[in-house]
Amino acid sequence: MKQYKVGLVGIGAVGTEMIKVLRQRNFPASEIRVLATRDRDEEIAGETFHVRATTPEAFEGLDIVLFAGTEGAKGASKMWGKVATDAGAIVIDNGDDFRMDPTVPLVIPEINADDLERMVRAGARFIANPNCSTIITLMGVAALHRVNPLRHMTAVTFQSVSGAGRAAIDELELQTRQLAAGEPVAPKAFAHQIAANVLPQIGGAKPEMPGFTTEEAKLTFESRKILGAPGLRIACTCVRVPVFYAHSIAVHVEFERPFTVEEARDVLAKAPGVKLVDDLPNAVYPMPKDFGGQDDVGVGRVRIDPSVENGLALWCCGDNIRKGAALNAVQIAETLIARGLI
Repeated sequence: MKQYKVGLVGIGAVGTEMIKVLRQRNFPASEIRVLATRDRDEEIAGETFHVRATTPEAFEGLDIVLFAGTEGAKGASKMWGKVATDAGAIVIDNGDDFRMDPTVPLVIPEINADDLERMVRAGARFIANPNCSTIITLMGVAALHRVNPLRHMTAVTFQSVSGAGRAAIDELELQTRQLAAGEPVAPKAFAHQIAANVLPQIGGAKPEMPGFTTEEAKLTFESRKILGAPGLRIACTCVRVPVFYAHSIAVHVEFERPFTVEEARDVLAKAPGVKLVDDLPNAVYPMPKDFGGQDDVGVGRVRIDPSVENGLALWCCGDNIRKGAALNAVQIAETLIARGLI
C-alpha cells in the first residue's frame, strides 16, 4: 500500500488524539511530522516526536496536513492553510474558520463522502471538519433523513468540559474537590462555576442571530450544509455540563412522512458509525461514561414525538474529542485514499 507523509499542526487534546487514531487505525503514514510554535522534542501519545516550528519549509513534501489548533492561538489554518496547499498537500482543518465557505467541503464521511469526492475532483484541496456537536447530532439523524427527509429539528446539547480545552478539564476536577471539602470556588475557564452546575451558553453571542450563541449557530448552519438542506428549520440550545468527556444531545425531529419507532430503530441499527443502545425498561441508553473513548455514536431513547406531525425524539452520545474531532478528520483522510483522491 502506498504510504503518505502526514503533517499535524497543533498538539493539544485533539492533536494528541489524532496521533492515537492514526496509530490505532494503522493509517499508511510513512511519516507523521508534528508542527507547533517552536522546535523541541516531546512525548505525545506515548511516542517521542521532534516537534518542528511551523514555517513554510516545514510543509514541504507533505501529502496530508491535519490542523488541530495551535498552542496559544486560534486560526492556524488561516495563517498556514494556503501555505500547506501551495506546497502540494491536502488540508483537513478542525477549526471553524472555513466551514461555511461554499468552496470548502464540510464532511462527515459516513454522511456526505460523495460531496467530498465531487468537490475534491473539482479541485478542492482544503477540507473542513465539522464542529463536535454537529457531528454527534447528525450521526444520529442523517441516516433517518436519507430515507425520510427532515422538515424541522430541535436539539439541546449537553456538552462536556473537554470541548473547552485542558484548562476546563482541570477546573472541573479542582472545583469538584473544592466543593467536597467545603472550600470556595473561583471560576477561571468559564464565566461561572461549572462543578455541580450547568451553563446555558457555549461561545459568545451571535450578533446576526439575536439571542443565540456562536455554538448554536455552528450547529444550525453546519447541519444544513452537510445534509444538503439549506431550508431546514433548526432550533438549538447548547449547554455546558459538568462531565469530563463525551457530548450528549437530545434531538426532536419532524419528517415529511410518518416514521414508526420500529422503522427508525431498523435504520439506525444499520447506519455506519452508529450504535443503537435503546432498552428503556431495563435502563439501557447511551451515556457519556460508556461512549468516552469510543468510535461510534450511541443513539437511544427513540420514541414518537407527539407534539409535531411525523415527529420522533432521540438521544445521541459520542466522544467529542474522538469522533467529534480527531477520528472524523482521520476518516476524511482515509476516504480520500479509498476513493483515489490523493
